[in-house]
Amino acid sequence: MAPIRILCAAALLPLVLSGCEGSDFSRSFGLTRDAPDEFTVTTQPPLSMPPDFTLRPPRPGAPRPQEVTPRQGAEIALIPQSSMPQRAPVSESTGQEALVASAGPRAPADIRTKIDADAAMEATDRSFADELMFWHTPADKSVVVDPQRESRRLRSNAALGKPATAGDTAIIQRKKQSLLDMIF
Repeated sequence: MAPIRILCAAALLPLVLSGCEGSDFSRSFGLTRDAPDEFTVTTQPPLSMPPDFTLRPPRPGAPRPQEVTPRQGAEIALIPQSSMPQRAPVSESTGQEALVASAGPRAPADIRTKIDADAAMEATDRSFADELMFWHTPADKSVVVDPQRESRRLRSNAALGKPATAGDTAIIQRKKQSLLDMIF
C-alpha cells in the first residue's frame, strides 16, 4: 500500500509543481532571464570642459542640454537628416532633372497608405481554429520562368529583328500532384 502512495505522489508532483509556475517561482529558481530593455539602455556623453566659463551653473535635476533621449537617438539613427540643420534647397542640375523626368510620373501622395493597406490584407494572422481546420498550406500557383530557354528565345528574337515580346515566355511546368501529395 505504501509503494502505491509513493508512486501516486511521484506522479502528482510534476502536476503540483506546474501549478506553482508563477513569475516568483520561476524567477527564484532561475528559470527566467531578465534581460535589460535594449531600447532604454543609453550611454552618457563624455564630460567636456565648456568653452565659455561665464555659463551659469546647472540646476540640480535639470536635464543636460547635450543629452539625447532614447527616442531622439532612435530618430537620429533612422533619419540622420532630421538632426542636421536645414539648409536652403539647392536647385537640381539639368542632368538630375532629366533623370527624374525619365523615371516616369511621380508616385501618388497616398502611395504609402495604399501599400500598407495591401500588406495588411496579405498578412492575416491565422487563429488556432484556422490552423486546425486548414493545416495544409495551399499549393504555390506562381509561374517560374526557365532562364535558359527564355534566354535562347530572346537571343533568337534579337537575331531575327523581332521585338522581345514576340513568342511565348518559357516557363517551368510543375509536376502534377498525386492524391497523396494533396492530402499530405
